[in-house]
Amino acid sequence: MAKVTTDMNILEAVQKYPEINGVFAKYGLGCIGCMVAAGESIGEGISAHGLNADVIVDEINEILGDE
Repeated sequence: MAKVTTDMNILEAVQKYPEINGVFAKYGLGCIGCMVAAGESIGEGISAHGLNADVIVDEINEILGDE
């Protein structure tokens, strides 16, 4: 079962799973320092940068594994 979804709030997801910061950094996403993070979903934030949110969220969930 996916722990992180594209409709999750960026800030809430990072607070719950801080290890996803590494994935955001890998793709050049400065989500944590962005003022919009508190009111934007992961899908919206990633798509705004022209990236495929589904691919990145899949990678995040792969890293999180079965914690």
